[in-house]
Amino acid sequence: MKKTLLTLALMALSCACAWAVVTDGQTYQEVDGVKCVNQWMFDRVHAGKAYVNHPLANTKARTATLNEGIVYVAHSEAKLIVVAPGDTVMGAVIYRFDAKTGEELEPLDLTLDGRPYNRFLGATSIGSDNFGHIWLAPMTSDLQPIIPFYQVDKETGELTLLAELDKGDAIHRTDYLDVMGDITRYDATCTVMTVAYATADPGHTTLYRWWADYEDDFNGGFRGQPSIEVTEFYPETKAGFSLAPIVKMVLGEDPEDIDEYYAGNNFYIDCFDTAPVLYSAKGNILDTFEEVDRELWPQNQPNGCAEFVLDGERYFTYVIADMNGDKHGCQANVCKFDVPEDEEPAFAAMKKCWQLPADSVGKVNDTGLRVHCFGVEYGVDDEGYEEVTLLTFKAYNGFGVYKIGRNVKSSEPGPGPAIVGDVNGDGEVSIADLTMLASLVASETENERSDVNDDGETSVADITSLVNLLMR
Repeated sequence: MKKTLLTLALMALSCACAWAVVTDGQTYQEVDGVKCVNQWMFDRVHAGKAYVNHPLANTKARTATLNEGIVYVAHSEAKLIVVAPGDTVMGAVIYRFDAKTGEELEPLDLTLDGRPYNRFLGATSIGSDNFGHIWLAPMTSDLQPIIPFYQVDKETGELTLLAELDKGDAIHRTDYLDVMGDITRYDATCTVMTVAYATADPGHTTLYRWWADYEDDFNGGFRGQPSIEVTEFYPETKAGFSLAPIVKMVLGEDPEDIDEYYAGNNFYIDCFDTAPVLYSAKGNILDTFEEVDRELWPQNQPNGCAEFVLDGERYFTYVIADMNGDKHGCQANVCKFDVPEDEEPAFAAMKKCWQLPADSVGKVNDTGLRVHCFGVEYGVDDEGYEEVTLLTFKAYNGFGVYKIGRNVKSSEPGPGPAIVGDVNGDGEVSIADLTMLASLVASETENERSDVNDDGETSVADITSLVNLLMR
């Protein structure tokens, strides 16, 4: 029997995914009293085969977000589901990871009205609002006048339709959405924005915006209209937004004025053909990379950026390079707007703090997905110091989580689920563990890790449990 189990385990190795938590192995220099520490990585460079063999190493696992200490990654068409005899669909799945330890949590199967959600999520977003809710929206084509906008139940994966966002008269393809405020409109108003996508130069000039008051439905966010045509671009030779543009709204100045704070009246737009540009809700340019040191300019114009505030100072993170970068691979810069308190943050005043990761998450071609996702979450440590948790995610290459603050310390990651069954204690589950376990059972001995099924003894039943782990 033991020989049969060992044979089964060998056959299972081709599909086994051992995930032991790793870090990027880097030490980041303290900048103005602020530290940056990697918590864990799950990517091609650092996690290796554990990532490559995981379902997330897929071009349909495109966007991710950070919400209440958990990383959520949306994967469309991830799972074949039988809904009736002879009727199957490819359902979407959200994979989840503990942001502190890297432990993989139970995934969520997305459902809508009790059925598997099988609409292609495409390039569009999963994201978080500012009050702990998760939202999701699929891409829409230039033939679809409505963008369905959903809330995700974080316990069950059930989708609830929040709104059908009407594009109005300007019907173009939309990809990546951004949301600010409260999608339930209980604690704050809510603003949703996106940018029209075009596959050919010069691109569209359309910017979409919707807004909902506390008890009202979503309406056009430009004086009642859902879109405006932007006339200011950088560089001036541009005449529209090109491939896969993103928009990222910025928090207001006064947290006490809750409606203004979450209104998103200023926002960044990042396209495939330039560096990020800061706009106002009137569609005019507020700031560009014109005066920025050329060493800080993005390479090959990847898409992705986010802003956060720490101890009253503003920071800006953006993609320095995608998989095509020169000596870079899907990395982000974190910069500080190094200006006096009474002055407005400006790109020209950016001071580079860190490049994350210092090496790379990977340089494998992602078939043109382009967008690089960031998630930001605020917190306070045990000693009362402010800290920021930052997620950096690049589809088909990997992701990682960092802590930034004056008192952050090196992480002490807990085990991922594959540590169950790590009989030899090398940090992963493999055929070596099964070999050792079989030897322990045969010799009627045990070690502190050999009770795989946690029944209080080491026996053939543990071999069966370990084989099942390897065959998952």
